[in-house]
Amino acid sequence: MESNTIKRIIIGVGISLLASFIFLLIYASILSFTDVPENSIAPVVITITGISILIGSIIGSRKITKNGIINGAMVGLVYILIIYLISSLLNGNFALNLQSIIMIVVAILCGIVGGIIGVNKS
Repeated sequence: MESNTIKRIIIGVGISLLASFIFLLIYASILSFTDVPENSIAPVVITITGISILIGSIIGSRKITKNGIINGAMVGLVYILIIYLISSLLNGNFALNLQSIIMIVVAILCGIVGGIIGVNKS
């Protein structure tokens, strides 16, 4: 991998993490001040993850001319690895469950779609 590709992946992951943080703050505020049921947390977190990775991989792939699929998939994969490692360290639980597998698949697929969109927008 060339250094420009790695730089674009890091930018995409950084933007994805920032977008997730902002969206999750908004959702946490909504949960705190309204009567939104707590069973909505898992689907909303998966949706926020997908949207954040989509945004990050679009922006991370904008200035490249080829391999948007690979670049986007790498953004999704690196993002989900970072999130999984942080949450596993905080929870002390490194187990994979159905929700973890769904998150990994959503992350990679949204990254791929974002990479395709980003390359074609340039």
